[in-house]
Amino acid sequence: MAQLSRRKFLTTTGATVLIHQVQGCSNFSPVTRAELQHGVYAGNGNTPETTSATLGFVPVMSASPLIIAQAKGFFSKYGMTDIKVQKQPSWAVMRDKLMLGAADDGLDGGHLLFPMAYLIATGEISYGRKIPLYILARMNVNGQGISVAKEYLGLNLGLDGSSIKAALQTKAKGGNSIRFAIPFRRVTGDFFMRWWLEYAGINPDRDASLIVIPPPQMVANMRGGTMEGFCVVDPWHQRLINQKIGYSAVTSGELWSNHPEKALVVRAEWVDKYPRAAKALLAGLMEAQIWCDKPENKPELIEILSQRQWIGLKPDLMRDRMMGKFDYGNGRVVENSPHAIKFWSYPKSNQSQFPENKSSKNQLFESVSYPYKSHDLWFLIEDMRWGYRHKDFPTQKLINQVNREDIWRETATMIGQEQIIPTSTSRGIEKFFNGLEFNPDAPEKYLNSTVIK
Repeated sequence: MAQLSRRKFLTTTGATVLIHQVQGCSNFSPVTRAELQHGVYAGNGNTPETTSATLGFVPVMSASPLIIAQAKGFFSKYGMTDIKVQKQPSWAVMRDKLMLGAADDGLDGGHLLFPMAYLIATGEISYGRKIPLYILARMNVNGQGISVAKEYLGLNLGLDGSSIKAALQTKAKGGNSIRFAIPFRRVTGDFFMRWWLEYAGINPDRDASLIVIPPPQMVANMRGGTMEGFCVVDPWHQRLINQKIGYSAVTSGELWSNHPEKALVVRAEWVDKYPRAAKALLAGLMEAQIWCDKPENKPELIEILSQRQWIGLKPDLMRDRMMGKFDYGNGRVVENSPHAIKFWSYPKSNQSQFPENKSSKNQLFESVSYPYKSHDLWFLIEDMRWGYRHKDFPTQKLINQVNREDIWRETATMIGQEQIIPTSTSRGIEKFFNGLEFNPDAPEKYLNSTVIK
């Protein structure tokens, strides 16, 4: 695959035209002329085969890198000057539009719950149609949480939610349905909700119903009294708390520190047809991830996200959690939480739960953006643990088809980020709040572990 090269514009006129294009992307300051001159690809057959792509996102904070890549001009910096980034109402709509493709008024790619890339590629959630997709990058780690209705405020629920069990049993005996909402089935939000319930002694398949609600509709449904709690990504927890409808029991980082979350997923046919454009697209996203992680950029990031075409919520609903301050709404407040959402990297000293990590020895930082194959393997194994997938399913073949970490490595080198490239496709042994461990080298032990207490 031909690599893009970093070079200056060939002419001042070309730079002027592109700066004009970038400035049209946002009301906020775009990349400068100097940044463009150091980063744009042009000439000698290294330009992207196309300058356009249509990408989608669901309005949650994990979409920040995709939004910033467009709003701050990072896509344009790499020659992708005709990118459309479109808000979608739910993950189901994202799935349907990825199935269509941009040529049929759908999407070429976008911000997606990473397990969905596998479920669409196999046809399991796409009406039997197998749509080949590539994971090009992980967009973030952490960022989800579990919140419950205010009627359970006195129980002061946390990692151990066992005190809710008796209350739910009493409610069920009165003829009430016990519902907890998740954003989509067979994804991290589904599994985290299951983990928390089963740790509390509640069978999520027998003692409660897990219902699918689009993230932007979670709070409204909680207000209507149709469910006991939900698992979703921020900023919807803070809105729930501000409206005094409920409170947060736990953040997802407490369940699994620095767990993988959303991904940049692109239709395989688009990447295969436009390999240089795919790298340019990925380069823009990666630079946006770097920008999003810088503390000095957080105020501007939040202001951009608050715009109507992006998340469209007031900045005060996003600011604290983006900055690592968690007000759980029950009197508990944590400052500088290690479980805040991250977009590019974090110090290795923060990953004490990975004592046998072998992915980045002699490196100071762990990559967020790199799509570890071990995380994709965890998903497929977790899918098996809950009975969604047959235990004999050939995992490695599918992972190699969907996960394009090779393109990520090439692009990281291209933009001068060689120091963050892991030495292995595995992040090593993962440890969870419930005492379970996932060893990618011996997944069968995790697969055979107890699901329900």
